[in-house]
Amino acid sequence: MRFSAGKGIEEYLSKLGNLEVTAPRAIGFAVYDGAAVVADAIKKNISGLSTNDSPKSDGVGHLKSIQKEGLKQGFGISKAETQNGYRHVKLGFHGYNAFKTKKYPNGQPNDMVARIFEGGNSFTPKQPFVGPAVRANKAKAEAAMQKTIDAEITKAMN
Repeated sequence: MRFSAGKGIEEYLSKLGNLEVTAPRAIGFAVYDGAAVVADAIKKNISGLSTNDSPKSDGVGHLKSIQKEGLKQGFGISKAETQNGYRHVKLGFHGYNAFKTKKYPNGQPNDMVARIFEGGNSFTPKQPFVGPAVRANKAKAEAAMQKTIDAEITKAMN
């Protein structure tokens, strides 16, 4: 096959070259957009967790509203990182809630509270809220990522 170098081919090749520059940025946007879909579902599931604020409840085995609020405030998406050519973000919990105990006078770590209620333990029944959100929203996250990639490609090619 032979191609004659004309304005149309040169312009097309130039636009293909733009994709090389655009691709890393587009992938970063897409990863964040997919993570945001899952993060929104997890936040919704946190809101649906059952609580027990009874004065008789010492916070052991029951999620208190103050712990639930800490989970909401401490949940987020990390900065993107590139490892071995793959773009990653992490969803997780940081900081401390305002539920103070003898062991945690400054408040309990939110990641500890999330682990306890996600998986349960010997005195706390499971209340999974992360795993179900991830599984139920995988296709939506992939669709959001595809939409972002498609939009970025269209922008680079026009």
